[in-house]
This record gives sequence, C-alpha cells and structure tokens, in this order.
Amino acid sequence: MMAVTIRSFAVQSGELKSPNPADKRNNSDYFVTMTQHSQDTEEKLTAVRDTAGLQALIARATRAGKGAAPVERWNPEFCGDLDMEIRQDGTWFYLGTPIGRMPLVQLFSSVLRKDEDGKTYLVTPVEKVGIRVVDAPFVAVEMTVTGDGDERVVTFRTNVGDVVEAGPDHPMRFVDEDDTGGLKPYVLVRGRLEALVARPVMYELVEYGEEIEIDGVTMFAVRSKGAVFPIMPAEKLRRLSA
Repeated sequence: MMAVTIRSFAVQSGELKSPNPADKRNNSDYFVTMTQHSQDTEEKLTAVRDTAGLQALIARATRAGKGAAPVERWNPEFCGDLDMEIRQDGTWFYLGTPIGRMPLVQLFSSVLRKDEDGKTYLVTPVEKVGIRVVDAPFVAVEMTVTGDGDERVVTFRTNVGDVVEAGPDHPMRFVDEDDTGGLKPYVLVRGRLEALVARPVMYELVEYGEEIEIDGVTMFAVRSKGAVFPIMPAEKLRRLSA
C-alpha cells in the first residue's frame, strides 16, 4: 500500500525541466492550417526505425512500468481543497509557487483522480483533497508511430512519464475553439484523466491524418490500434487550407 502525506510536503520552487523542448509549451494557441500530407510523409519511417523510436520514447518515460496507484478502489473522506493547481502547460503550482522537483510532481500525478463531479482530487487510502486543473492534468509531449493502416499505433509520452497507446482503451478527441479558431486534441490516459496534446506533437499527429467516411460523412481523421478518431469534416479542412 502506498503511503502519501498530502498536507505536509516540501516544495522546491523553480520550473520543471525536461530534455524535450515540447515539455514546456504554451498550449493556448492551437490554430493549425492543416494540409494533405504527401506520400513521402506516409513512407518516411521504416519498420526498424518505428521500433527504435518507440523504444527510445519508452526509455524517456521515467515512470514506465511503475504505473499509478489504485485510486479508483479508494474511498476516503473528502478533506477539503488544497491550494494546488496544474496549469495548461502542465506545470504544477503549490501556494502560487511552481513545484520544481519532478519526482514530487510524478508522485502527486500517480494519485490523481477525476470524479463524476468533474473535479480532480489527490487521493490516498486515508484522505481525498481537491486541486485545480486549468485544462487537462497531463500534457502529451512526445509521440511515435508504428505500423500503417489498421495496424498503425500512435503512442504518446506525457510530461510526467506515462506512455499511452491511443486506441479503444485510450481514445483521442479533438475540440474546436470557436473563439480562436484553434484545435485542441486530447488523449485519455486513465480513468477520466486526459492529456492535452502539445502543439508541436499535434503538428506531427495531423501528418498521419487521412480522409475516412464516417456515418456517411467524409472526415479528416487519424487511426490507431484499429480505432478511427475524427478531427474535422474533410470539407472544413479544405476550406481552411484554401
């Protein structure tokens, strides 16, 4: 059983640091002018390079294989809200100060749970406290693609070290921002917790988009693990690209 004390912990100020430049991005602007990708893009990765890229991504995920705590099975009493916030770029703040210790951030992220009330909590066997999340609790900062067609698998790494293969168990969704004309992609990590796909990663993702008919409508969509995830109607894409 994991023992975590939520109410008393040390926080070191300073920004989170990662060797990947996409780990720290301002994801507020998601406007994308998407164009049809070329055949060269579809064929640019060989099977060997695909495998090597996936292995490298997993190696960079410091929590790979460790997993999250079984928070869905815990039902402690609610102990109030904590002055902790996860900003849109994935930075964690406590009492208005960035938490600079990545191991501490990873520990907290492993006991996150989003409940039916739409709120996000830190949960242990003995207590449950609320925190604020500006957008999504995680950010997908890297991706790799293996296979093609129905065999294609899109794998994401999050800023806290989760590795997620998009598919039926980890669906993707794409949200239009009507006020900005932007597009925000998300992938389900676990439970009700999602990762916002960082803008540079989104640019990579849409390169694998294709026109697929869904319920009689031609959609621009991506495939992963046999599932199809619509991005937008193909006609809308053509208007944006004109």
